[in-house]
Amino acid sequence: MSDVLTLSQIRMPGTARSKDDAIREAGQMLVDAGAVTPEYIDSMFDRERSVSTYMGNYLAIPHGTNESKETIKRSALSVVRYPEPIDWDGNQVLFALGIAGYQGGHMDILSRIAIVFSDTDEVDKLLAARSAEELYQLLQAVNED
Repeated sequence: MSDVLTLSQIRMPGTARSKDDAIREAGQMLVDAGAVTPEYIDSMFDRERSVSTYMGNYLAIPHGTNESKETIKRSALSVVRYPEPIDWDGNQVLFALGIAGYQGGHMDILSRIAIVFSDTDEVDKLLAARSAEELYQLLQAVNED
C-alpha cells in the first residue's frame, strides 16, 4: 500500500485566501496526486454546504460526500498550511487537510489526524514548522499501519 501522505502532497505556504479557494487548493492537490478524479472537488463543496468541515485548533478537513466514492482511486491526504488565517464560517483556519478515503479508509485517516490536532502541543509544533519537510515529519503518523 502506498503512503497516504507524501511530501509532494504538502504545500506551505498555501495560496488560497478564502474558504472556497482553500477547498479547491486542497482538492486539486488530491487530483494531482492521482488519488481522486476532478469531480471529487465538487463533492467537497457539496459536503461543505451540508456541514462545516472546520474542526477546531485552526484545522479544517474538507472531504467529499459518501456519494462521491466512485471518484476516489486511492486513500490520500493533502496538507496546506496558510501564512494568514482564512475565515472558515467565522473560524480561523491555518491548516486545510483534504482527505480521500478509498473504500471507507477516510475514517482511519481522520482519527489519526484528530489525535494530532487535539493536542495543543502538537498543533504548536505544526504552527512552528518552517518547511513542508518539517510538516511531513510531524505528520508521519498518518502513514503508519
